[in-house]
Amino acid sequence: MFFLFFYNIVGFCALSMRQRLMEEKNSRYGQIIKYAGLFGGVQGLNILVGIVRNKIVTVLLGPDGVGLTALFNSTIKFVGDSTNLGLSMSAVKEISEAYEQQNDEKLSHSVMLIRSWSFLTALLGMLVCMVLSPLLNRWTFQWGDHTLHFVLLSPVVALLSITAGETAVLKGTRKLRQLATVSVYYTILACLISIPVFYIWRSAAIVPSLFLFALIQLLLVIGYSYRAYPLKMNFGRQILGEGMGMVRLGVAFVLAGILGSGAELIIRAFISYIDSPAEVGLYSAGYVMTMTYAGMVFSAMETEYFPRLSAIKGTGPQLNDIVNNQIEVCMLLLSPLLVAFMTFLPVLIPLLYSGKFLPVIGMMQVLVFAMFLRAVTLPISYLPLAKGNSVSYLLMESCYDVAVVVLVIVCYQLKGYTGAGIAIVITMLIELFVLSVYMRWKYGYRLSPTVGKYALMHLPVLFLAYAMTFVETPWLYWTIGIVLTVVSSYLSLRVLQSKTQFWETLRTKFQKKWRK
Repeated sequence: MFFLFFYNIVGFCALSMRQRLMEEKNSRYGQIIKYAGLFGGVQGLNILVGIVRNKIVTVLLGPDGVGLTALFNSTIKFVGDSTNLGLSMSAVKEISEAYEQQNDEKLSHSVMLIRSWSFLTALLGMLVCMVLSPLLNRWTFQWGDHTLHFVLLSPVVALLSITAGETAVLKGTRKLRQLATVSVYYTILACLISIPVFYIWRSAAIVPSLFLFALIQLLLVIGYSYRAYPLKMNFGRQILGEGMGMVRLGVAFVLAGILGSGAELIIRAFISYIDSPAEVGLYSAGYVMTMTYAGMVFSAMETEYFPRLSAIKGTGPQLNDIVNNQIEVCMLLLSPLLVAFMTFLPVLIPLLYSGKFLPVIGMMQVLVFAMFLRAVTLPISYLPLAKGNSVSYLLMESCYDVAVVVLVIVCYQLKGYTGAGIAIVITMLIELFVLSVYMRWKYGYRLSPTVGKYALMHLPVLFLAYAMTFVETPWLYWTIGIVLTVVSSYLSLRVLQSKTQFWETLRTKFQKKWRK
């Protein structure tokens, strides 16, 4: 697919010229592209492997089964976010500090601390899920009794909490290659296992499969983390007391996760209440598919951008440059992918799911604009966390979650799936305005003129691509779509070439390989 090819070119070029970029004036661009290429390439491979799984599972389960799975996943994520005490974020910072100091004793102590708290949060999450299973059933479903299902899913919450702690260990110790390997192995194993399981037991396999997938993910992660740092835990009062600072740091992240998961759960439960689980499946498939492909660009944010942003002391031009450079690269990388995504949606939906999911195509075409706006808002939203201002971070996340729930509920009733997509775009515009005003007041941050320039450069192409979706003549549709994809790619690559000179590096690489 075009967008994977585009991404692999960018990632390959950036990886092959690491030393040269560090010596150039615009090396920050190269660093961002390098990590985006690395994690985006892994994400692209996962998507390709997942195509087979999504297609077959969708055919086997249908929209009802996909909707039921989405509701279970949303509820599990909500319970997990409510009970994991934010360790997935605060633990990375805790371990990273010890790792940067090259203090092996302190590092081992930090790893033991994380594991002890992760085990406790796992028990807490499992217990909460079991005790609240009747309420979760009542809040999530308006048909049938799924209380027993939530009881059986409670171990999944525990497994995911432990996995989050071990993943934080790998992130904090910079074992990014191992994390990428885990991701690839998990995707392949999930594909190989889910197909026969769902073929034999169909919808009855949904709950057992969620447990099985969580267990596989945990085993893969601990296979690397335990090898690097053998398992040690301590539940003494002193060791647990040391973790309170880390827990306090993660409280805002927890609350934001609860609000985000709660908003997602409310929206899907509302759709299930007024329509059916099949409609939830359609909405979830459209939203997740769009977010997944955009995630190819955003996947390096937490791993590379957040620590780099956190290292900046105070505020001022350097802080502005870090954030604006991240926004600029995100826009340049994402824009051609969004144009290609919008063009090939009529092919991708039947390929990844089935023809039954075509009604959601209008929502996905509108969501493309939300993803473009997210390339601007996401780097800005990390500012409060990087500065340790948990209250500001929670305030911004709360505004977004409340707005998206209200607008999606209203717009979905007016215009169905397309209305839901419009609601998310409006919410992103509101978030961009609120973030711009608040961050300027709080940290003196301002969007650079270059961000505006790149937005004006790519937005007309995106609007033309959206207008193209109303063209009914096939040959004209594909001609316009391909031309716009090429134009958007050219605009981005021209800028990236001026910043990193990577075309010369690519040509040199191919010439050397050809001579060999």
